[in-house]
Amino acid sequence: MSDRLHFHFIAIGGSIMHGLAIALKNKGYQVTGSDDEIYEPSRSLLKQNQLLPDDTGWFPEKIDASIDGVILGMHAKKDNPELLKAQELGLRIYSFPDFIYEQSKDQQRIVIAGSHGKTTITAMIMHVLRYFDREFDYVVGAKLEGFENIIRLSDAPLIVIEGDEYLSSPIDSTPKFLKYHHHIGLISGIAWDHINVFPTEEQYVQQFELFADATPKAGSLAYCLEDALASMIGGKERVDVNALGYEEHPHMVDNGMTYLSVGNENMPLKIFGKHNMQNISGAKAVLQRIGISEEQFYSAIQSFKGAHQRLEVVFENGTTAIFKDFAHAPSKVSATTLAVRQQFPERDLIACLELHTYSSLNVSFLPQYKGALKYTNLPIVFFSEKALQKKGMASPSEREIREGFDNPHLKIFRDVASLSEFLQDRDWEEKNLLFMSSGNFEGLNLQQLSKTLVS
Repeated sequence: MSDRLHFHFIAIGGSIMHGLAIALKNKGYQVTGSDDEIYEPSRSLLKQNQLLPDDTGWFPEKIDASIDGVILGMHAKKDNPELLKAQELGLRIYSFPDFIYEQSKDQQRIVIAGSHGKTTITAMIMHVLRYFDREFDYVVGAKLEGFENIIRLSDAPLIVIEGDEYLSSPIDSTPKFLKYHHHIGLISGIAWDHINVFPTEEQYVQQFELFADATPKAGSLAYCLEDALASMIGGKERVDVNALGYEEHPHMVDNGMTYLSVGNENMPLKIFGKHNMQNISGAKAVLQRIGISEEQFYSAIQSFKGAHQRLEVVFENGTTAIFKDFAHAPSKVSATTLAVRQQFPERDLIACLELHTYSSLNVSFLPQYKGALKYTNLPIVFFSEKALQKKGMASPSEREIREGFDNPHLKIFRDVASLSEFLQDRDWEEKNLLFMSSGNFEGLNLQQLSKTLVS
């Protein structure tokens, strides 16, 4: 391929867009980009790869006929001045998934979908393939140990893609996972999310049915039998499609350690939780379709540590553990809190959830959280007034939040200083603390806070 091809990113600082920019630079392409706000870790990674824009903002003068393609991120708006200039010049405009498909047309494509678990299952598959030195490309939404970037594009025969159901771009309302045209697909579970895009549960679920129906003849579709909607959609008869139903892998928990039960053997794991035992079975089902034997799978999965911010340990000693997790949707919050509760049944669990997404901050969606924090001894909800202002949303009242969660014992905080002070005033002996968010608690330094709590 010519190293003179020039691709320009509109919204280069996005959580996945920056990874694609780095991947294309690594392939020898010329890469430029713009954004009006770039947060960590995207900022540091772009700077490290000499891709950080000199100035924040949109600069239509950067767009000219010499550009071979424009890659448009979801953070941009339809009236973005750079987008309007590119349209005026008739440049080729790609959404993120369109571009990934163009790059992977000649590869076998595995796409992992689902409202929860898709990052972890994708990461498990990547870990096992790497363990056996298989050549493959990937697109994953979190940093993984042993992988330099979140995207790799080459001439490998196989690509593993984390497939998001969210919109492809501001000018293309097709869910991303429909753009990849999978040969092997997986649906981990379905729980209504993205109310700003799919205002009804029926509309949301329909996207997964379209994904399942897109499985080609001689293709495979894995799905979790223990999720009602995934099982209903995955179990539908499709001509010449291999249906791979899977369920929670047998396991045991002993003294804060989870063991995978395989025949008469118990294999120690570095991860835990019912949802991860389902994820393991899903990853195994997919990997068996591409030549990884059960024996190989089990030897590799024991060293899997999980993806970044997926039940990640911030601090741990003999009496206290502090975790952070990307959980934000109701089903994820419930699964994550249950996992910590079952792993450490003798310890109290204090769980702090940040309402950060459009759905979680929407008063009409809050009832979906009913019972989501029921496995905790002390449930805490935090939300930032700054996040609400940025999204142009009204602030929910404490009564609306308590009614939504159906929990009169809920502690609610609107500023991070008050939350920190509350946590520091508590005794943490024989207690675990779990932070859950797709945001960052207004930049709260969890490492530093953890040291303060247990000092």
